Amino acid sequence: MDIFRLFIISLMPVLKVLLVIIAGLILATQRFDLLGCDARRHLNNMVFYVFYPALIGCSLADTMTLEGLAELWFLPVNVIITCVIGSILGWILVIVTKPPRHLWGLVISCTSAANLGNMLLIILPALCEEKNNPFGGVASTCSANGKAYASLSLPIQIIYIWSVLYFLLRMYANNEVKETNSNNSIIVTANGCTRDVLHDPVGLPQIHNDGNQKVSTTVKFKQLFMKIMRSESLRKIFAPATIAAIVGVLIGIATPIRKTFIGDNAPLRVIYSAAELIGNTGIPSITLIVGANLLKGLSGSGVGPSVIIGILIIRNIFLPVSGIGVIKAAKHLSLVDEDSFYLFTLLIQYAIPPAMNIGTISQMLGSGESEFSMIMLWNYIVAILTLTFWIAFYMWLVI
Repeated sequence: MDIFRLFIISLMPVLKVLLVIIAGLILATQRFDLLGCDARRHLNNMVFYVFYPALIGCSLADTMTLEGLAELWFLPVNVIITCVIGSILGWILVIVTKPPRHLWGLVISCTSAANLGNMLLIILPALCEEKNNPFGGVASTCSANGKAYASLSLPIQIIYIWSVLYFLLRMYANNEVKETNSNNSIIVTANGCTRDVLHDPVGLPQIHNDGNQKVSTTVKFKQLFMKIMRSESLRKIFAPATIAAIVGVLIGIATPIRKTFIGDNAPLRVIYSAAELIGNTGIPSITLIVGANLLKGLSGSGVGPSVIIGILIIRNIFLPVSGIGVIKAAKHLSLVDEDSFYLFTLLIQYAIPPAMNIGTISQMLGSGESEFSMIMLWNYIVAILTLTFWIAFYMWLVI
């Protein structure tokens, strides 16, 4: 299959995504105000707690088996590799471009974490449904496998974002607070709300030591444990999507349970069908939210052109090229299966724009929200061409 035909095939799913994103952006404008701040928050909660878990759980339960799980072990490992490479390149970028100190964590996060869950769940099924797609087979089977690959990648990405990147973003956000609000206890967050800087509700209880009283190691350990259990990052790690992925894998690999819910003769197939129906709402809802959130990038500020260009180069050139080397090496060492669609999925993980959850953390911390919106706006504009190119090139590479 020639490269021009592959380019046309790869352009279709990207255009579909782009049109829905534009629809979300238009609906968020003041003229329509159908996806304003409150509407986005409510829709995002529905996606986070209902649509997304149903989609991920059903996708994994339908396609995942014990043998398949053993064959796909490199998929989550590849997610970690992309994050490590992106983090290293991000550190180099902040050292070279020297953005404001409080944005270092944001820049590194944007180069390390990709929007794997949302974009892969959109692109892979859309690519399978294209006529004469190069992967062959039945479109429904290809689409189901694509959803399973994306769903299996998501829990690792969530854990990385809400543990490593949350700590990184919070560390640099705290530096900003110390530098600019050293004499104040109240600051204004990016969305206009106030929050107390000096009193962290997740912090350790204060211990008053009069000099004679000693705090035992057990008490200190208990306090540390309670702090961890109450932390926002831990709650996000065990988000509904992560729990749904675990449940979906367990249902898929446990044959008796699988036969109870999945199949034409399954006694509880109506439960699976209802959950699948709810999950199908997730992809268009996610895409509309992405478009609505990009509207904030039109008024974003505080990020220099050199930083934005650096992020674009890393995400659209360096990472996709490094992905070719990683997957070639993994294939040479027989670490991955020869299936072309599986190899394509591993490669495309390196070419996806930054994760939207970074913006969620920035909003929580009250630092870098408008800057992140600007970064995301430019990334999605550039991705129209670069993502189409890499999809076509990767398909040509694996078939």
